[in-house]
Amino acid sequence: MVIHYDPWWNLAAENQATDRAYRIGQKNNVQVYKLITKNSIEEKIYDLQEKKAKLIDNVLDTKTSFISKLSKEEIMKLFE
Repeated sequence: MVIHYDPWWNLAAENQATDRAYRIGQKNNVQVYKLITKNSIEEKIYDLQEKKAKLIDNVLDTKTSFISKLSKEEIMKLFE
């Protein structure tokens, strides 16, 4: 069982903690809970995590015209 009660600004770090419970060879069911108090800083962090996740999904979606119209050179410039 994984219980997230102190959300990270970086959702990837939180997801990594969850992934550890699903390690190779795990045969038991895994339950993951997020405890978020209403009107708290944790709720604001959770909202920020959701916005970041949507942004990444939109940018990396292969159906999105933005990413599909970029040339290889334009993509490489993003990493300079």
